[in-house]
This record gives sequence, C-alpha cells and structure tokens, in this order.
Amino acid sequence: MTKTGSKRYRKALGLLEANKTYPLKQAVDLLVKFPRAKFNETVELAFRLGVDPKQSDQMVRGTVPLPHGSGKVVRVLVFTKPGDAADAARAAGAEHVGFEELVKKCQEGWSDFDVAVATPEAMSEVRKLGKVLGPRGLMPNPKTGTVTDDTAKAVKEVKAGRVEYKTDKAGNVHVPVGKVSFAPEQIVENARSVIDAVLRARPQSLRGTYLCNCTLTCTMSPAIRLDLRELQQAA
Repeated sequence: MTKTGSKRYRKALGLLEANKTYPLKQAVDLLVKFPRAKFNETVELAFRLGVDPKQSDQMVRGTVPLPHGSGKVVRVLVFTKPGDAADAARAAGAEHVGFEELVKKCQEGWSDFDVAVATPEAMSEVRKLGKVLGPRGLMPNPKTGTVTDDTAKAVKEVKAGRVEYKTDKAGNVHVPVGKVSFAPEQIVENARSVIDAVLRARPQSLRGTYLCNCTLTCTMSPAIRLDLRELQQAA
C-alpha cells in the first residue's frame, strides 16, 4: 500500500484544514498528534525558494547546528594523514580515520559512513573522489565546514546534530529537524534554527520573492503548510 493510500495517512490528512497555513508551533503540535508509524519517523522541513539554482550566485547552501540534535547516529569518516589531526578525530569519535587506504576503499565503492571530513592537505587526493562521493552528497566541502584542520571540532559538530541545507535543481531545500519522538518544544526550536539559517542565506543578487513555500512533515505523514509571514516575522 502506498503512503498516500494508507489508513494512517488518510486519518492524519483528516486532521488538516484544507488550504490553511499554520504557525510553526501549531503545526508541530498537530504533527505529533498524527497516527504514528511503527518506527521513529524523521521530521523534515521542505522549502520552495524563488531562486535560480543555475545561477552560481543564487545557490543557497550551508550548515546549521540543531539545538537538540537530529536524533540520528552519524557515522563520520575523516581523511587525514597520520598525526595530530588524525588523533584528534579519533578522540572526537570519528568511526573511520585514514588517508590513502580510505581513498582507495571509496574508489572501490565503499560508503559505510554518513559524513566525510577532510583536512585541506588531504584534499589533493580526496578531490579524485568527486564522481564517487559527489552524487551521494558525501564530498567534503569548505562551505559546510567539512574541509578543515580542526577535525575534532568538525566531528563533534556533525555528531551533535549539525545538518546541511542545499538547494536542489528545482530550487527546493529539504532539511531534517529531528525525530517524531522529540518533545514538541525541541522540534520547534530545531525547526526555528533551520528556518532562520535559510532565511539569512538569501542571495544578495535575488530580486523578488525568496521564500515561496514551506512545509513540515514526517516520513509517513502528509505535509503541513506553514504560515510564511509568521516565519519571517519570528526570524
């Protein structure tokens, strides 16, 4: 049975008022009342932005720490040569730390990790993995704080719940903001942090409407449309 055809989905849909937009707190209160799936669903924000992703100066991308974490266990790989940076990464909890041997494993198709971090020195080799890691969203990037000599800080931040936001080819942004098991206040605070970050990332070159639509949803639920004016005023 499809998501939209399930009894649970239809019951949740019945709790929504047609064509209504909800303030964030009210939307979260409604979301946690939806019938639950048999697993701990991820709560997600989806934005439709009035940008043209084909224009390099209108790409919206960055990272934001979630005050209450993402609720996800994040496996971190760190590309670095032996030394202080490698030791610091291990001490911070990185699951995989190494250099040439890890580059080779990735070239062979291995990707048993969620986030990759690299020191600037290591990027000379890691760049060769662009075609392998890029399509999976795993390529280290200075803009997301994953190319750095401070490997300990990077590992701690991603494990604590730092999430990335990035426009897709259609100008949409999807960002996880926690789990449905979180307290409503935690979901609200995490979501507010992401909303504020995305609003602050408005490209200077953009003319016209930036935030066109924003919805809150969890893995198996219908989307709740958020009140854009309330979001912008709160930010």
